[in-house]
Amino acid sequence: MAAASSHMTPPETEIVTKERISCDGGGGALGHPRVWLSVDPVDGYVECGYCDKKFILKGGPADT
Repeated sequence: MAAASSHMTPPETEIVTKERISCDGGGGALGHPRVWLSVDPVDGYVECGYCDKKFILKGGPADT
């Protein structure tokens, strides 16, 4: 039995300029239903609950 790979691909990230954004996982057959997300003003980012994509507010606390 082969050992599982210890290298996981990190979730995709995107720098955004608005606090309210939508995510559909890329759309199409491989995507997910469109959801609307709001960037947390304290953390400066929000993660999609479907695909784990991380949206970082440009100039916010998480934009380093």
